[in-house]
Amino acid sequence: MTEHPRDTPQFYLTAPSPCPYLPGREERKVFTHLVGERATQLNDVLTHGGFRRSQSIAYRPACEQCRACISVRICVEDFEETRSFRRVRQANADLIGDMRAAVPTAEQYSLFRAYLDSRHGDGGMADMTVLDYAMMVEDSHVRTRLIEYRRRGPDTAIHGRGQGALYAVALTDVLADGLSMVYSFYEPDEPARSIGTFMILDHVSKAKALGLPYVYLGYWVDGSDKMNYKRRFLPQERLMPNGWERIEAP
Repeated sequence: MTEHPRDTPQFYLTAPSPCPYLPGREERKVFTHLVGERATQLNDVLTHGGFRRSQSIAYRPACEQCRACISVRICVEDFEETRSFRRVRQANADLIGDMRAAVPTAEQYSLFRAYLDSRHGDGGMADMTVLDYAMMVEDSHVRTRLIEYRRRGPDTAIHGRGQGALYAVALTDVLADGLSMVYSFYEPDEPARSIGTFMILDHVSKAKALGLPYVYLGYWVDGSDKMNYKRRFLPQERLMPNGWERIEAP
């Protein structure tokens, strides 16, 4: 069978730009488009090889003199919750995540806007409009879901969804071997909940229920304080030059 040229991904290299994680360094990325009938399969293969997805683009760092960005995935079956993780679960026991179709809403954007303004007011996403947000959610040719977190209601056990105000949202790809957390945001005015940590713990539970072995967290960047939290979810695997390497301790 002859493979049509459009089924073969074409890869491109970006120009150097300031690194968002390590001051004084530059980054470059290699990227390709995730489109067409094979987009889901290609996303699986590329994620396994250390790529991340942003809308219909799959990318990974291709910096000439730096290899600080390391792909990380949690080993679901052997994951062990620490005492700290159990406290986070308890603090959010009143919340439940409902996995649904990737359809943007005004309520989501309002929470997204509040999160950006509070946590990332000077970041690259600070100027995103409601249309930009809709594109982030909808521009996907792979199996993408939104997980909305709300308070548990009286009929939660029956319908599996919460009620009332929206507390957090995760944009998540469902892969052949795991859940990949593309982007998440949450209510910024309740720091005691540690909702970001709770969402990762909930993804581990959801992956286990689905029979999927991994939760992909994106890149851990050695030397970047804001990425250090990813080291806590153990055991995990990190993509090294010779393949995925299992890590049992921080």
